[in-house]
Amino acid sequence: MSANVTVRSHGRGAEVVLGSGGSANALGHDDWRALELAFRELALDEEIRVIVVRGSGSTFSAGSDLREWVHAAPDDVEEAFAAMEAACTAIEECPTPVIAQVSGVAAGAGCQLALACDLRVFAADARIGMPIARLGILVSPAFAARLALLAGHGLARELLYTGRLLDAEQAVAAGLVNRRVPAAELAAATAELVAAVAAQPRAALVAAKQAVSVGLSPTRAAADSFASGPAVSYEDFQRGVTAFLSRSRHQ
Repeated sequence: MSANVTVRSHGRGAEVVLGSGGSANALGHDDWRALELAFRELALDEEIRVIVVRGSGSTFSAGSDLREWVHAAPDDVEEAFAAMEAACTAIEECPTPVIAQVSGVAAGAGCQLALACDLRVFAADARIGMPIARLGILVSPAFAARLALLAGHGLARELLYTGRLLDAEQAVAAGLVNRRVPAAELAAATAELVAAVAAQPRAALVAAKQAVSVGLSPTRAAADSFASGPAVSYEDFQRGVTAFLSRSRHQ
């Protein structure tokens, strides 16, 4: 397990907490692997009826820790993207309903992680999107399918082409978010939804998730083809990461 992935079980529910509150809860390669393992293990616990994923502190997750990718070899970068996709797939394949509790930002791989969950509750000031093209990241079919299935192809293209982040109100209108609440009420609203889900028989919840997941077949097929092409344009990627980290240091 990773220090940046914490699992807490309590009764019929479990909570997966991302990061420690620093660096916008960006996750490294080992963290993504730990997240996948956490959900593979939670999938086996028949006592749990609902799982919440949230970030530590005031934000959900800004995605992957770009500091790992400075001077990283191409094979290491490809392996890191495969780890991200494996974690998202583990969430989708977990038979237990998963709720994302999102404050701050869910961007890049953090956006994908939120979209892999079954339901999303957003603070009113939260934002979501995929601002990754500028980094030389070549969007995978799995990443694109996850976004397009919820937002539609037109908006998915716009978000991927421009890197624009949606605010919570826009995300609700786009179908990416189930509930938008004042930031101060986020935890309570999530707890209310958790209670409503956990009150149902587990067998019914599992069946419902499996039935709805039939519609995810494009995402699953895209995930199966994930390794068919490179994840990044390597030279553009190295320039983009270096420029991004340089701007971050001077902000």
